[in-house]
Amino acid sequence: MLSLIRSSTRLYSSTAAKHTKADAIGFIGLGQMGYNMANNLALKAGRPLIVHDVVESTLDKFKDANKDVQIAATPAELADRVGTIITMLPASPHVKEVYFGTDGVLQGLAKDTMVIDSSTIDALVAKELAAAIVEKGAVALDAPVSGGILGAAAGTLTFMVGAASEADFNQAKPLLELMGKNIVYCGANGNGQVAKICNNMLLGISMIAVSETMQLGIRMGMDPKLLANILNTSSGRCWSSDTYNPCPDVIPNTPSCKGYTGGFGNTLMAKDLRLAMNAAQESNSTVLMGALASQVYNRVSNEKEYRGLDFSSVFKVSGAGRKSISGVRILTMRRLITVAIEWKIKTIVYNAFAEANGVTGCNKHGI
Repeated sequence: MLSLIRSSTRLYSSTAAKHTKADAIGFIGLGQMGYNMANNLALKAGRPLIVHDVVESTLDKFKDANKDVQIAATPAELADRVGTIITMLPASPHVKEVYFGTDGVLQGLAKDTMVIDSSTIDALVAKELAAAIVEKGAVALDAPVSGGILGAAAGTLTFMVGAASEADFNQAKPLLELMGKNIVYCGANGNGQVAKICNNMLLGISMIAVSETMQLGIRMGMDPKLLANILNTSSGRCWSSDTYNPCPDVIPNTPSCKGYTGGFGNTLMAKDLRLAMNAAQESNSTVLMGALASQVYNRVSNEKEYRGLDFSSVFKVSGAGRKSISGVRILTMRRLITVAIEWKIKTIVYNAFAEANGVTGCNKHGI
């Protein structure tokens, strides 16, 4: 606490010593998104911030940039020292490890702590996590985000929040507003994840569509900037075209202008699309374009050349021909529709059999 008082010129007033455990914020996961989100908290919250990450060099970098920040050795230690916890992790297995694992959050979690998970994970995992947090007497919210690294850095993210009550949402909203500009209550725990995977399925589809559109126009002789300007003042306009255009040198400071480095990786988009496909299967929903986008990003993310690149690098794939990814042709739309029809027929037959034989709750057929 003495170190906090001595270094208070940036964040805290001379009353920093009056801060309690309930005031302290804990942040776990300083990846490309989490780093920027936590940085906004360090700059704006005016409250003690304690962070944890498995990469020590990242912790050192963050500490160098934010001298007043403290570091926790484990998630359990962090949970024991704060009144609010925010996590931003890559996928469901990481979330389970951080919360349920050895020295996990749940081991140090105190009653009435507010816990916000902003990772993009399976909605069922989000509900399981919320139940475990509530069992400890704490408050659980799932609050995945949209807006990418640019939005995280600028503090303009959209938060899609699932919570047990609107009162819980309202309690968390002022803190989320330090990192975002659109804070939306989506209903019960897990609904934030539902909104996020729907958004990212659309994002994956639209990025592929914009990539193909730009490549088509370029091959037919259009100047890419002119084509983008036309698209962005016409009915084809979308975020993938007017904010994050995948064609190099069309929009400054986007990953496409930096060799597709940084940004939202192909592996993360592939993961989110798999979550969407799992949800579609569970809800027996037909998602033809989503299934095609999922297949494209699964292929791309498994290629060494593309694995570490931003998801807008699909522009390079769309310009290289159908056999550009390890010589494996991506399914044609006709074949994809045929597969969908085959699955629907299987579903009808299965349901008829199940009804005749009194079988319920086992239907897993359908895209």
